[in-house]
Amino acid sequence: MNDIITIDCNYIMPQVAAAYLIKAGDKACFIDNNTNNAVPALLTALKDAGYKPEQVSHIIITHVHLDHAGATGLLLSHCPNALVIAHPRAAPHIIDPSRLIASARSVYGDEAFNRMYGDLLPVPEARVVIPADGEIISIGDKQFEFIYTRGHANHHFVIFEKTTKSIFTGDSFGIAYPMLQHGSMPFYFPTTTPTDFDAAESRASYRRILETGATQVYPTHFGIVKDIRAAHDMLQQYMNETETIFQQVSQANQDTAYATARAGFDTFFARELQSRGIKLSDKEQEVLTMDIDLNAQGIVFAAARAKKKAQGKNA
Repeated sequence: MNDIITIDCNYIMPQVAAAYLIKAGDKACFIDNNTNNAVPALLTALKDAGYKPEQVSHIIITHVHLDHAGATGLLLSHCPNALVIAHPRAAPHIIDPSRLIASARSVYGDEAFNRMYGDLLPVPEARVVIPADGEIISIGDKQFEFIYTRGHANHHFVIFEKTTKSIFTGDSFGIAYPMLQHGSMPFYFPTTTPTDFDAAESRASYRRILETGATQVYPTHFGIVKDIRAAHDMLQQYMNETETIFQQVSQANQDTAYATARAGFDTFFARELQSRGIKLSDKEQEVLTMDIDLNAQGIVFAAARAKKKAQGKNA
């Protein structure tokens, strides 16, 4: 679509994370923004599209994970007339990002956090808009419907742009790295990262996205998916396999839970890559291994949460 510009944020490596610039007549908006390191690329894309920062009316984030929303405050500082549109559960974390910062620093360490994310600037509460589930907001000549989609994160929504019939799905419609699309058939896979993964909610979100009637999907990771039905069916199928891994982890003890999950995902990905004839470079394999690790962690977390919930009911 000429009105939709994919911006490669060069996160870890090219074609891993995108932000999207939407041309809306005399206005423009961004959907997702990656990290502070991506802001120069976002502003360059804006200029190349013929817009000034003053014409950016909205900065939209699908959810608050830092590879999607880490640059929100910095980007807003360059766009004096923009408002930020966020899910009601995400909004508090962009207004006061201290908990996000503390959590990420504890995971990555100070040096890696500073290198990857920099200073997360807070967003003034007065510049935050929180849409209801199903609400439609007009921006210039475009109409955006906001659809809450749990499963990957409880603070996630997707954005259906009705004029172009395009839907921007963040992480709610799986991962579609270009490096995985060069085999005998496409390869899209669910993301089951901690801490909010829920299989049933993920399935419901896949259906809600399909039922919008969108003709193309723009996931943050990465680019455009045109065969929505095939992608939906593939994600539903792979969620079956994910739930099998979940059951295996649920039966494992605490000491072997992660190893069980990791073995399940390692086997799954090795099989799918081999069946498609996909060969990855060392850097591409590094990126995929990060996803495998996060998926395994998410399953372990979800299994422990389900076990704790069951024990509470039986107490």
